[in-house]
Amino acid sequence: MRTGMMALAVGLLAPVFLPALPPVGWMLWLPVVALMLLPFRSYPLAFLLFGFAWSCIGAQWALDERLPVELDGETRWVEGRVVGLPQSGDGVVRFELADARSRHGKLPSLIRLAWYDGPPVNSGERWRLAVKLKRPGGLLNPDAFDYEAWLLAQRIGATGTVKDGRRLAEAQWAWRDGIRQRLLEVDTQGRGAALAALVLGDGSGLSREDWQILQDTGTVHLLVISGQHIGLLAAVMYGLVAGLVRFGVWPLRWPWLPWACGLAFAAALGYGLLAGFDVPVRRACVMVALVLLWRLRFRHLGAWWPLLLAFNGVLLMDPLAALRPGLWLSFTAVAVLIFTFGGRLGPWRWWQIWTRAQWLIAIGLCPVLLILGLPISLSGPLANLLAVPWISFAVLPPALLGTLLLPIPYVGEGLLWLAGGLVDGLFRALALIAGRWPAWVAPSMPGWILALGCIGAVLLLLPRGIPLRPLGWPLLLVLAFPPREQLAEGMADVWQLDVGQGLAILIRTRHHTLLYDTGPRFGDFDVGERVVLPALHKLGVERLDLMLLSHADADHAGGALAVASGLPVSRVISGDPSGLPEVLNAETCESGRQWQWDGVAFHLWQWGDAQDSNQRSCVLQIEANGERLLLTGDIDTAAERDLLNSVLAVPTQWLQAPHHGSRSSSSMALLKVLQPRDVLISRGQGNSFGHPHPTVIARYRKQGLRIHDSAEQGAIHLQLGRFQPARSMRQQRRFWREPPQPGATHR
Repeated sequence: MRTGMMALAVGLLAPVFLPALPPVGWMLWLPVVALMLLPFRSYPLAFLLFGFAWSCIGAQWALDERLPVELDGETRWVEGRVVGLPQSGDGVVRFELADARSRHGKLPSLIRLAWYDGPPVNSGERWRLAVKLKRPGGLLNPDAFDYEAWLLAQRIGATGTVKDGRRLAEAQWAWRDGIRQRLLEVDTQGRGAALAALVLGDGSGLSREDWQILQDTGTVHLLVISGQHIGLLAAVMYGLVAGLVRFGVWPLRWPWLPWACGLAFAAALGYGLLAGFDVPVRRACVMVALVLLWRLRFRHLGAWWPLLLAFNGVLLMDPLAALRPGLWLSFTAVAVLIFTFGGRLGPWRWWQIWTRAQWLIAIGLCPVLLILGLPISLSGPLANLLAVPWISFAVLPPALLGTLLLPIPYVGEGLLWLAGGLVDGLFRALALIAGRWPAWVAPSMPGWILALGCIGAVLLLLPRGIPLRPLGWPLLLVLAFPPREQLAEGMADVWQLDVGQGLAILIRTRHHTLLYDTGPRFGDFDVGERVVLPALHKLGVERLDLMLLSHADADHAGGALAVASGLPVSRVISGDPSGLPEVLNAETCESGRQWQWDGVAFHLWQWGDAQDSNQRSCVLQIEANGERLLLTGDIDTAAERDLLNSVLAVPTQWLQAPHHGSRSSSSMALLKVLQPRDVLISRGQGNSFGHPHPTVIARYRKQGLRIHDSAEQGAIHLQLGRFQPARSMRQQRRFWREPPQPGATHR
């Protein structure tokens, strides 16, 4: 049976690694084949087929719930009920609408909406809204957070922007929202948002600085509802009953073990309901239930069997849970503890067990974090050594009791005031640790390096005395110093990052790095900080020899400060330095300036008669082994006419579409002189400017250009000097990603 359960787990996980799901007919036949195999005792194969079919059917069901293509970009009146906890900040209200209905077509059952400058929205209310609907999608960059996969795992079938709306019915059964409001209203020494995260699992109120501190110290799991909190509360309830039995206080007519297990599960389930009972909480409750059931019925069969059952139970309840990093991290952490402490003898004191557990979990999770593309906290073992007992035993009890006792004057508020002060003290200590040891974002690594790291971690988790155990350290350290592929002399590696309605292009030669523009910043959302800087780290960029900002508009230079604060930048040049922050110390673009890096030629140009910031864009020509790329910023047709009188008016294989393909650029004269083979367009999906304009797209097609559009293809990668086609992130097929469709939106 254990082999069958392992086969079931493999089958449930397999679809996550598929580029596309099998046809529906095959999926429906697989359970029938699995049942036919059972009489022949082929349990592993039968369970494998059943798990695979179940997971594929669940994934296909979620895909079928997505917004129909014909409604993408359309504005519809939608009615539905607000679910979850709405988030407000920076003038935007974000919430999810369930049971969405429209008179003009079927809609997904769950839609994620944003309402700019909208009124307060509360959970449980019914609204009628005018929504501009969009199919699920997101920015797609190398080894970055996959927002499209996250939306699918959340069963969100569409996103949208609210244009107008009115409330149809007041909130019903919105007790969680009411509790959150009370937590934010009472005096918690400025830490109401942290207590809301701890009690309700709502981290939307935490500031970016708080999130950065938690990430740098590896303590994010402490301020969101995790298996640790659910398990702790269950353990406390179980221990309370066991303690009453030990001291002879428990009534003899009540069998203590069933009561202890029942009350422990009731406490875990109650906490889960308080936290919204989303997927991570459901996963924790399933694990607690199986552990308690095993304790009640089978007391001596070890820990691996319940862990495997819990893993399969979670995936059977939600096959798409495998798309969530939390599933892998939580089960890996538990497996590491079972593997390292299970069945071993030794005179370890409690404090030795606690300190070793933190270091062993850090070692075991290291390769998993790298595979998932997540940062690694260098201070995590030390920070968790202090923070876990502080949250578990000092903060969580008064926070939960204070929440439950809020109806009693002064008592609940006093407990929450105490809990808030304890959380504030913890954040101050974690800030000191984070300032000294920030999280490490590792560059992308080939699979064989990650495999060696996994082997090294497993060897280090083995008991002392195993002959091969000392090899674990060098194998694990390979992850910290992976071999890097060097570019050939005279070649340039180019990435047009997917930054939405903006521009950011990375150019690397053998020993130098240049970043042309840094992506947009809109209000508090800084793409330079959230997208460009992580992408640079993932691509192995440690410093920038030059940051070239074409001009000062926010969609091109908005992320400059974030990039400059996150990486050493030797020099900054801009076509409009007066419009940039003085701290960047930007130099003026000198038209005609040339230089060479590692056999690659660079040439700057700027229109001398420019009247506005767009026209002042600093144009950069890059030539590698006779293949040219022209980066044009936001110049218009007037600047293009002057460009055709410069030395840059030569055949150019790659052209970055001027001004994102606007109607006022990409003149036919420019295209005929440059004779580009490919054009790069960087823009946001469904942007309000209408970029790229249909007439410009028609012009490109008339000239026979290959169009590479970031909104359709994600980040685009090419190697200048090889005269080879570009590759896009969307060509890395995953079943939840639609295949690249160049020009699909330019009809």
